[in-house]
Amino acid sequence: MSGSMPGQSADAFDVTGFQTAFPVRPDRVVAATGPDDVRAAVRHAAEHGLTVAVQSTGHGRGGPVEGGLLLDTRRMDEVVVDPVARTARIGAGARWGQVVAAAAPHGLAPLNGSSPGVGVVGYLLGGGLGILGRTYGWAADHVRSLDLVTADGEPRHLTPGDAAFEALLGGGHGLGVVTAVETALVPVARLYGGSLAFDGAVVDPARVLRGYTEWAAGLPGTLTSSLAALVHPDVPALPPHLRGRYVLSVRVAFTGDAAEGERLAAPLRALGPALSDSLRELPYTESHTIHADPDFPHAYWGDGILLDAMDEEALAEVLRLTGPRADRMAVVQLNHLGGALAAEPAVPNSVPYREAGWLVRALYPLDESGTAPVRELHARVERALAPRTLGRAAGFVFGDRERTDGLYDPATAKRLAAVKSELDPASLFGAFGKR
Repeated sequence: MSGSMPGQSADAFDVTGFQTAFPVRPDRVVAATGPDDVRAAVRHAAEHGLTVAVQSTGHGRGGPVEGGLLLDTRRMDEVVVDPVARTARIGAGARWGQVVAAAAPHGLAPLNGSSPGVGVVGYLLGGGLGILGRTYGWAADHVRSLDLVTADGEPRHLTPGDAAFEALLGGGHGLGVVTAVETALVPVARLYGGSLAFDGAVVDPARVLRGYTEWAAGLPGTLTSSLAALVHPDVPALPPHLRGRYVLSVRVAFTGDAAEGERLAAPLRALGPALSDSLRELPYTESHTIHADPDFPHAYWGDGILLDAMDEEALAEVLRLTGPRADRMAVVQLNHLGGALAAEPAVPNSVPYREAGWLVRALYPLDESGTAPVRELHARVERALAPRTLGRAAGFVFGDRERTDGLYDPATAKRLAAVKSELDPASLFGAFGKR
């Protein structure tokens, strides 16, 4: 641990994290190097009436961090792969890129998301919708154990059957500090995947949307895909072919062979001339190139809306609201769910709304005007999708910590509240389920 308890001033650390939109001003920071540091910090906070916030990468921050004690877990990033058991033991500060790199020499892969820079623990606690989701299900379904420090400063090793284990996976943060996780790996060394992009000024966006959703309806569970739409800013940092263009991109990850992947992708290529086409066979270590998420810190606000079924007219309205005529930049992604994501897990957890067929993710870069304009735009997106909405996806709620409606079905919310009341009755870690 850097410094002695109760930690050091926030001024001594870069605590901004990946999400730069909201101030991070804790009273003290503990840069933990292991579980002992975490236990000591939690005990100190409890004794002195301080709230505790936890951060590894800062991707999923739900809002400002004001006062209290911030536990920085970045240094707890050990990854140990057991190739025989096909598992990985992962420290609280590790990122998915580290796990991919450690598993690959053994012909194995984790059920990671699209960005290698995202922290493992926060992703798993949010449920974990990965690039192989339709094939293997939610990443939370494959967790074997969790090491947790609770509000009394005591360590707990949680396994299936523990109420806290079930609550944390899909239920989110707020029961304590997860110091390590053990999760299963899958035997995937290569993929057929990539992105097929269309210029919205050349190929009608409605045609791309209709073509994609009709194509996805007939896919096998071995193929996971999404459609993203955004107006790229006209800035020198972007490649010339993207600057200022309204681009719709279909992202594909297929665990079958490349020849079958090419056959499955043919209807997409028939939609019109492609602005770019990166579909190919690739090693799993290059899977992050499928989505090519930004790897630099920036300011954003976002939400996720789970739909019971496709409503093409409503989705077309969302594209109109967030496309070239919008007064601000919006990134909309439509994730095709179903397949293994709809299956009941072998080990119960708290991932809700498994019956959802689609997820609409909306991410809005922020500027000096703050969150009010993007909230107003997103409210219109929500109204368009309301008839088919099941709820909100907790793993994709960024910057709206105070809003909890729709995150869980009533039965799950009641069960999570009961576990929270038992393990953290004084709310040392804040409200449960909020990131």
